[in-house]
Amino acid sequence: MAVRYAFRTALRAAAVSLLEDYREFAGIELNVWVARPRSINLPQAFIDAMHEEITYSGHLVQRVPTAEIIVLHGLFDSKNAVDQADAFADGFLDWVIDRYHSAGANTIAEVVEFEDIPAFVPDWLPPNEQKTYYATRIALEGFASTG
Repeated sequence: MAVRYAFRTALRAAAVSLLEDYREFAGIELNVWVARPRSINLPQAFIDAMHEEITYSGHLVQRVPTAEIIVLHGLFDSKNAVDQADAFADGFLDWVIDRYHSAGANTIAEVVEFEDIPAFVPDWLPPNEQKTYYATRIALEGFASTG
């Protein structure tokens, strides 16, 4: 059976592209990864998780995948890290709003949530490499319907 549309794949690629393109546009330093990185090099953004809601109505399938993006700003919530997080969130939101078809012509990708995480610990790293970071979680949601 052939895949009708690899929307989850397209949304993950769109998330990375949006982050990289915004980095270039804004002239900021930001290491971008498609998944959790093997090491931390601030500032850094990566897709931490994906989840998807799927609903059926007859032969219509509605897919709503969400890419959970983590942006690490600093080691703690200093004024600089908070200011950086706020500026990034405001600018990135506008960037995505203007590029809502980034996951495909017949799709919509949009930021639906920001959350500051003042005590983010990358628990997948070895214990001696785990530090506490000031982070922002961004939920990038996609929408597509197929028949």
